[in-house]
Amino acid sequence: MATATCTKVLLVDDDRHYLETLSDAMSLKGTEVHGVSSCAEALLRLKGGQLPALILLDVQLQDMHGFEFCRMLKRSLKWRKIPVLLLSAKYTDPSDRAEGLLAGADGYIAKPINPESLHQEIQHLLDRNA
Repeated sequence: MATATCTKVLLVDDDRHYLETLSDAMSLKGTEVHGVSSCAEALLRLKGGQLPALILLDVQLQDMHGFEFCRMLKRSLKWRKIPVLLLSAKYTDPSDRAEGLLAGADGYIAKPINPESLHQEIQHLLDRNA
């Protein structure tokens, strides 16, 4: 299993409370979360530093739809191999999940999220992409 002592994840969600809550819950599982509230901030972080092991991406963001941002990431030679896990409270129908996966996402989880289930899904995606 490719479990590292500290997995670095980029969380893109425009709900500050959600960013803090999920970051705290994930840190208990040895996951280091870098939270940003927009796709623009996510791009700056991706361009400026060490790449995350995985991107948690909210679907409904103010500056860009998560599906479109995922497509952009997966078209990039530099970022296409980073697993993207889409998160959504609104887009939860099977057709939404299918659209997200067609956009290139590696997984799709409906909110509210169980932290244990999220941790398991992250580990599954990291192991699969190792």
